[in-house]
Amino acid sequence: MVSVVPLFPGQHPRSGAAALGPLADGLAAPERALLARALEFAEPLYAGQTLSTGEPVWPHALGLAAGLASIGMDPVARAAGILFAAPKQLGGLEQLEEKFGVEVAALAGGVEKLHRLRVLTRAAPGEQNEILRKMVLGMVEDVRVVLIRLASRTQTLRWFAKNPSDQRKPYARESLDIYSPLANRLGVWQLKWELEDLSFRYLEPELYKKIARMLDEKRIEREQYIANSIDVLRKKLKEVVVKSEITGRPKHIYSIWNKMRAKQLDFSEVYDVRALRVIVPSAPDCYSVLGIAHDLWEPIPKEFDDYISRPKGNNYQSLHTAVIGPGGRTLEVQIRT
Repeated sequence: MVSVVPLFPGQHPRSGAAALGPLADGLAAPERALLARALEFAEPLYAGQTLSTGEPVWPHALGLAAGLASIGMDPVARAAGILFAAPKQLGGLEQLEEKFGVEVAALAGGVEKLHRLRVLTRAAPGEQNEILRKMVLGMVEDVRVVLIRLASRTQTLRWFAKNPSDQRKPYARESLDIYSPLANRLGVWQLKWELEDLSFRYLEPELYKKIARMLDEKRIEREQYIANSIDVLRKKLKEVVVKSEITGRPKHIYSIWNKMRAKQLDFSEVYDVRALRVIVPSAPDCYSVLGIAHDLWEPIPKEFDDYISRPKGNNYQSLHTAVIGPGGRTLEVQIRT
């Protein structure tokens, strides 16, 4: 069986099914077996091979596949992610089709086509963005190819974090121009914020550090704060029998900078560094939740927008309020049907 190198610091190589680790999260035994076969096939094939960035192909494949698993991709896409470089190494798709089936081979081949087109357009940088946009949105038959490419680019930016080079900035610029908007369009938020934050870190290192310092807390701490705030609000809404679905997210560093720049705000004026979203059945329920939120937490003056009675131009309808949440920290609450 294949022996897998560590995916995360401190993780020791293991063999067999246990070696799959996070690559096989949520999969049944036959699906795990497909990934194990892909790993066993790819490891010797990639031995000693590197990408144009200098990153070894094998750990890139593992990081890429783990990224696909983290966004819940199906086992076929994860296997194709592991085999992303196999078509080039093998000179075609015939062996992949024989060993893994037409679907896995087609996805791996599609990823290779995307890569080849990117290389070709380097000679015409003025046309590159438009060519890539048209290609990705119009020519790719299976959206999973794009998702594999997004996970691959995310892994490349992670590699640059520990292996600085002159390639970091052009890759970061391309990621902000093309890949993060694609991740946004496809709703892959986990990859979107990582693509944006890593790119911003490489393009504007001093600004990135400044905003990181102003946040004065780590992302995991902000996520815990959001979870605690959700628990408080959910308990109160249950008491008054208002049906609701509550989600939350901490704003990432690039989004904070974008908002500060677009609205000419000081960091202290960005009240949605932490935010909750409440979904309720009806418009009257929205106003009920608003009253409950203001009872729980002190509202911040002039930070209330009623886009239900006055929808935005694109017909967006929601209530937005900012409050002093638990621990004296600012918290945005969006409420909509």
